[in-house]
Amino acid sequence: MAFDVEMIKKVYDRYSSRIAAARIAVGKPLTLTEKILYSHLWQGEATQAFERGKSYVDFAPDRVAMQDATAQMALLQFMQSGRTKVAVPSTVHCDHLIEAKINSKTDLDKAVHESSEVYDFLASVSNKYGIGFWKPGAGIIHQVVLENYAFPGGMMIGTDSHTVNAGGLGMIAIGVGGADACDVMAGLAWELKMPKLIGIKLTGKLNGWTAPKDVILKVAGILTVKGGTGAVVEYFGEGATSMSCTGKATICNMGAEVGATTSTFGYDRSMSRYLAATGRGEVAAAADAIAEHLTGDPEVYANPKLYFDQVIEIDLNTLEPHLNGPFTPDLATPISQMKSAAKANDWPTKIEYGLIGSCTNSSYEDISRAVSLAQQVSDKGLKLRSAFTITPGSEQVRFTVERDGFLNIFDKIGATVFANACGPCIGMWARVGAEKAEKNTIVHSFNRNFAKRADGNPNTFAFVGSPEIVTAMAIAGDLSFNPLTDKLINDKGEEVMLDPPTGYELPPRGFDVDDAGFKAPAEDGSGVQVLVSPDSKRLQILDPFPAWEGIDLNGLKLLIKAKGKCTTDHISMAGPWLKFRGHLDNISNNMLIGAINFFNEKTDLVKNQLTGQYDTVPNTQRAYKAAGIGTIVVGDENYGEGSSREHAAMEPRHLGVRAVLVKSFARIHETNLKKQGMLGLTFANKEDYDKILEDDTIDIEGLLNFEPNKPLQVVLNHADGSSETIQVNHTYNEQQIEWFKAGGALNIIRREFAESQ
Repeated sequence: MAFDVEMIKKVYDRYSSRIAAARIAVGKPLTLTEKILYSHLWQGEATQAFERGKSYVDFAPDRVAMQDATAQMALLQFMQSGRTKVAVPSTVHCDHLIEAKINSKTDLDKAVHESSEVYDFLASVSNKYGIGFWKPGAGIIHQVVLENYAFPGGMMIGTDSHTVNAGGLGMIAIGVGGADACDVMAGLAWELKMPKLIGIKLTGKLNGWTAPKDVILKVAGILTVKGGTGAVVEYFGEGATSMSCTGKATICNMGAEVGATTSTFGYDRSMSRYLAATGRGEVAAAADAIAEHLTGDPEVYANPKLYFDQVIEIDLNTLEPHLNGPFTPDLATPISQMKSAAKANDWPTKIEYGLIGSCTNSSYEDISRAVSLAQQVSDKGLKLRSAFTITPGSEQVRFTVERDGFLNIFDKIGATVFANACGPCIGMWARVGAEKAEKNTIVHSFNRNFAKRADGNPNTFAFVGSPEIVTAMAIAGDLSFNPLTDKLINDKGEEVMLDPPTGYELPPRGFDVDDAGFKAPAEDGSGVQVLVSPDSKRLQILDPFPAWEGIDLNGLKLLIKAKGKCTTDHISMAGPWLKFRGHLDNISNNMLIGAINFFNEKTDLVKNQLTGQYDTVPNTQRAYKAAGIGTIVVGDENYGEGSSREHAAMEPRHLGVRAVLVKSFARIHETNLKKQGMLGLTFANKEDYDKILEDDTIDIEGLLNFEPNKPLQVVLNHADGSSETIQVNHTYNEQQIEWFKAGGALNIIRREFAESQ
């Protein structure tokens, strides 16, 4: 079924005039990214050029997508806005709360039972406010969006960092916090700093064992986890047009792991084919009619260094399969070097699990190529040496691959098919024995591999690869195995090699599904009751955060000085904590429990300056809150990288943290802090991080004259009676300063709506 066709046609109707205006304003040929951004300005047609990396710009996204874990808080906030219906097409997808343990049916039934009140809330609030609802089992948000909602040249925001997956269909799709989603659903502009542009030229064509996943694994190795921060990555060249639409989506999906705002590709025949195959031929025809506007201008791609801030070129003819990891997605190792790398680093070479699927790699093409290797297990007298699991991305994909016999082939070799949900990729994996914390290795086709990410075990060495490579490695059971060159011994004692994978871009007999899992909202939701029990442990109606007192913040206690990598997983863990995503007070009991305390090298153990005793981070912070004392969190580089979860900002805000001071922020987390009325500050001199002592009491001065581009002063009052003043920077613009003063952006939304009535 094609959704929002008329909305898409309206977007396309204005494209020509808006791009013409943008070309005049910018004064030069346009990249695809610029075309989409300038055609979605809140003001309408462009009247000026915006400076990349500096100008804050108001945009008008076409739609909003939310997954169940983050939708709870986003919709709880939206309920406070006073609106009666969402202003743009919006959807909720139930994919994060389903734990992978036994098999798809058993796990789904358990989730529906255990999370019924959350699903009932999401279904009812969606029904009331005009939001499309995708029930549990329908699939992972990003695959479902690609199949049903993404369209070339569109702009979408979503409450998940991998919203960027839709770039595979030529969108600008950006992960945001729920407060941003709330703004857009309430009919307000959405603000973004005009991104810088990274152009990646792909030459040649993928062949043999190499897959689209290897492109982004290579890029991650080049850019690192923060090299794309503040930038959109735009892919182009013959190598881009030669790969499938879903392959492009894989590349865009994992672009979140280099910190990129989003990634995208120009419209081409593969996108047109995919739109037609997924029942959106009318959208394909509309896109075909304005195809020249849905890709970068020819002059841009002919001389990319003149138009992009950075250009990278990758030859797909010579690109080698990669495995990235462990513990970080940017440690890129070509498969030919893995044996020596594993030996040099003492990585466990026995592979315990191979896992394919997830929002990153769960397309029909991915599964068909993996199944071509699974078939060789039977054909060549081999057997799986590792446990092996498959997580389909949507019910449409699952139904179609079952119809085509693929699941039967996986079943014959002993593989387990999990539910159409996120599962192990986000830590929702009840892996037997993980609690023993034994050193072990897994390989998967997911996007992230931070410590504890998949199974909660800090000693699980997780490596990221394509579904094809993961399947081959699971067959061999050995991290040092190179399927391009190495032989295996079959049940007859013969040496055999795996043939390179083969597959189908799209199902030859078309997609099929009995029940995709969609529920349309009521035409008039005024009589619909939102279901939230006042005694619920999982849902809690929000109270507004208090406004700024109008004075400098003095007497703040240091809560924690986090050392090294501190992702949103460290700040607000997923896994079993997902069940509390709709209850701010309960989920705040996981605040910063994964962060490493600089002063003792331990997690979840910090000094309470009121008692001199050490306790958990949440307990210590609650003690400060009870005493009416504000606190500050200090962090390292790229603080808050990873998932878009705004709980990582809302939990500290709820418990009384007043400011976060770090060497540098990940983009989404910094915005989330601002939205919640927090101070997000950076050291003007990064070496000042070393001056923060465990017993410090800290003052933040200059807030009475809080202005854009004007540094603040932080006074470090040490326990020995000495003090020193350091300068700190911020990126707040005038509107964001108003968020801070009001106690959060939502307070302004509520006030403005009330005044308009």
